[in-house]
Amino acid sequence: MQKAVTHWRRVCVVCGFLFLAACSSTTFVYNRLDFLLPWYVDDYVDLNQPQKQYLDELLQPFLAWHRYRELPDYLSILQGVESNLDHPQTPAMIAAVFSQFEQAWLRLESESLDWLLELGAQLSEEQITLLMEELWERQEEYEEEYLERTDAEFYEDSYEDAVDNAREYLGPLSDAQREVLRLFSRSLQRSDQAWLQARARWLTQLAVLLERKPGWQERVRKAVAMQRENPAPEYERIYNHNLAAIYNVIADILNGRSEQQDKHLRDRLQELQQDLQSLIAQGAESGPEGAQHTESGPDGAQHTGAGGVSTPVQAD
Repeated sequence: MQKAVTHWRRVCVVCGFLFLAACSSTTFVYNRLDFLLPWYVDDYVDLNQPQKQYLDELLQPFLAWHRYRELPDYLSILQGVESNLDHPQTPAMIAAVFSQFEQAWLRLESESLDWLLELGAQLSEEQITLLMEELWERQEEYEEEYLERTDAEFYEDSYEDAVDNAREYLGPLSDAQREVLRLFSRSLQRSDQAWLQARARWLTQLAVLLERKPGWQERVRKAVAMQRENPAPEYERIYNHNLAAIYNVIADILNGRSEQQDKHLRDRLQELQQDLQSLIAQGAESGPEGAQHTESGPDGAQHTGAGGVSTPVQAD
């Protein structure tokens, strides 16, 4: 179900990883983000030891901000979702929840851009070249993975994703529910070509920005803001169409859930809330002081940690 809309939100690979970890069924992954994020960044560009150490320093205020400022919002959203289960679901209610999570996602993008640009200033020309080569290689992989699918394969992939997501929160599905999801998948419009075209244009623009001429960081911020605020008209049309279909099918499936599925769903939401409460309690021990502070980079200059940027980044 999510695959139909994720392409437009393939922004800042680290943000997606962070959000997933925050909503996982265990706190272990989240508590290891200070170890996992540098490894994930290193998947795109090989960092030397001073750069890895600098990245570790940049991530500490970012992770403190996320734990102290964002996790309580996630908890509040999930509590609202559980409370709303006592009432009939409407597409508008689903859209409101999606909007809340989308805003949380955008805040993550904003904060991530700060340390990504700080790190980008420390990369060598060779590292920048290798980074762009990696991004273009992934572009080719995406084109092969998505564009070579037939429409029948696209619909089947969408259906399987929808079933997997529904089973995660409801447990076993009835034949009637599977048929609803089958009809939903057939209603989706393909966005892969429009997304890949937009991504290719962005990579071309990014390569110029990463020449890092004076003022490049501010130009990156403006470019990524423009990228988010002004999507290609055809892609935006497809995105809105598919999103409306998602709102409708979620409302339909939830309204038709059995007592057993209702219990499964509420238990799953309780698990997520308990994980978040545990993470919040651990963060309370350090207090809000870690949410923003200043670090010294390898160049000896002072750099402000995550906390002051309001623009998302589209890195992938």
